[in-house]
Amino acid sequence: MPVFAVIGHRARTDGHWSLNDMPGGAGRMDVLCRVVNTSFFLSHDLRRDVVCYLVLRGEPGPEKTIRFQGDRLRHLNPDERSAGSLIKKALELEAGPEFRESTKGVSVRVGGLVRLLGEHSFALLDEQGEDIRVAERLPDAFLLSDHLNLDEEELALVGDLPCFSVGPRSLHADHTITVLLNELDRRGP
Repeated sequence: MPVFAVIGHRARTDGHWSLNDMPGGAGRMDVLCRVVNTSFFLSHDLRRDVVCYLVLRGEPGPEKTIRFQGDRLRHLNPDERSAGSLIKKALELEAGPEFRESTKGVSVRVGGLVRLLGEHSFALLDEQGEDIRVAERLPDAFLLSDHLNLDEEELALVGDLPCFSVGPRSLHADHTITVLLNELDRRGP
């Protein structure tokens, strides 16, 4: 089961933003919406075997993590506003230390990258990593960043993770996931 975690460096941690201004007022939530859609959508179907975490590190804090579970996911349509609406609804819940479901397959909790790293054996997706096309074995969980590079604190946390690359050029997070899922599909179950 592929697991993706994407760090949203400026993504707001509350629901006080407009679906009409996800790139600005929501802290580049549009990038995270595209990641969600890419993680799950096939032509006329959803990937039921994927989990996608969004680690929100923006204002007003504290950090929150939103989890999308493909096997339970409902009400997601292939447009950014749909994913944005599900994220916004999750952020309007009072979040605690454990995941709390806002809609089928979407849940939120307080806490961010440190906790998530303790729960999964992630590999970092980075241009300098081992090429996924020649890697003998690929892990199940992948960590990547939004439109910003990892900061010093994050780099210190992930310094020991194995690194993989989808190619020599820097791609958008959603495009990286597309290439990776294609490689996983080609390798089979």
